[in-house]
Amino acid sequence: MIKFYYHERYNEYDLGENHPLIGDKPRRTLNFLKKRKIDRYLEIKEPKPCEEKDLLRVHTREYIEKVRFLSRIGGYLSIDTPAPRGIFEIASLACGGSKEGGESLLKDSKISINPLGGFHHASRDASSGFCFFNDIAVTIEYLRNRYRVKKFAVIDLDVHHANGTQYIYYKDPDVLLISFHQDGRTLYPGSGFIEEIGENEGKGYTINLPFLPGSGNESYKRAFDEIVPDIVLQFKPDIIIYQSGVDTHHSDPLADILLTYPIYFYFAREIKKLSEKTCNKLLVLFGGGYNSDASVKSYYNIVCGLLGVEEIVREEDIPDTKLEITIERIKELKRILSDYWSI
Repeated sequence: MIKFYYHERYNEYDLGENHPLIGDKPRRTLNFLKKRKIDRYLEIKEPKPCEEKDLLRVHTREYIEKVRFLSRIGGYLSIDTPAPRGIFEIASLACGGSKEGGESLLKDSKISINPLGGFHHASRDASSGFCFFNDIAVTIEYLRNRYRVKKFAVIDLDVHHANGTQYIYYKDPDVLLISFHQDGRTLYPGSGFIEEIGENEGKGYTINLPFLPGSGNESYKRAFDEIVPDIVLQFKPDIIIYQSGVDTHHSDPLADILLTYPIYFYFAREIKKLSEKTCNKLLVLFGGGYNSDASVKSYYNIVCGLLGVEEIVREEDIPDTKLEITIERIKELKRILSDYWSI
């Protein structure tokens, strides 16, 4: 059984009628899983909000108070991120789902899912990109503090660079961050270039591969197969965190990577295999996706990949037009990382 952390209030993480982030995805995703009878493989758990001390391990007190203040009166955290009233409680609840999902891996689970998780743009003292608190870092720091877990591998396949997570762990050799994303010259947040590999003791533990718009399935699959397994197996994590954002889908309105439904099944299946070969502890955070129908079907395929259930949603492939460029970028990344990893 997979533990699936869901709270009805998740659907209140809604940034407004004219904003890309509409708060219906968690409910719609769970309903779709039930419609396809996949929920029989899930143990649905209702999380509690994380505590303030959990947030303080990651974020500054001043930043937390800023979010709390905006949550009381309404306003804007940044130009792209409205702060509706009550968002502090909902963002804390989202962090609680990731925290409890991570904790369950140290007790009685091999895989846990938080459908409202993966807020990777939130840094210690600032954020944008629709994120308020970085639940990935909150989970890591909680498990370090409470259970002395040492090594975390974060595999982030969301279309946007994991800039907040990178900033928090850029000098940390015990957090391996692999981020695949659309090239920062063409998409928010404008970072995540190949040369960004960490600093000081953390050098080599931040890995970025930016893709040009229109890269498609084969580019992503080629890069994943050549980069991710070897490095994760060498790193030997105690827990794997998979930020599985599906805003890479070809119908997503905010980006242009052009992936299709079957590739999400593939990534989930392969990352589960990596977990089984290393730590047998996998936390899955659904991340971004701004075409609601496509996101729900993509998340469903991810769950099928984790379960090994082949009844996936399919569609015709989108032509891959950037494979040659991707291959050159893979070569460049391997050259840069060759001082740190055998790849």
